[in-house]
Amino acid sequence: MRSKTLKFIEGFRVAFDVRKAQAAEMVIAPGDSEGDECNRHRGADQWLYVLSGRGVAIVEDRRVPLKAGTLLVIEKGERHEVRNNGRTLLKTLNFYYPPAFDQDGNAIGPGRD
Repeated sequence: MRSKTLKFIEGFRVAFDVRKAQAAEMVIAPGDSEGDECNRHRGADQWLYVLSGRGVAIVEDRRVPLKAGTLLVIEKGERHEVRNNGRTLLKTLNFYYPPAFDQDGNAIGPGRD
């Protein structure tokens, strides 16, 4: 068993991974974004769950509105960017299958860009 209390402060942080899955927290300030038109995880699916805030995900040129309660799956290889277009922090909990980052947030393994 593994357990961790997440802080949800600005930035991207890997919580931990087990065997073939990984959890991370991502907090984006108003007007900021993560990723860009070239960002993709070649070997990892990303499950993104919005805890609070508002934003938009641009996945393969399709815009998906984000708000608390939204669950979005970005499949491996799909280009994507997540933008905060709201007035408060956009807080998300992300799962990667298989793990896509090391503990410092650098892309690794089959999830590498």
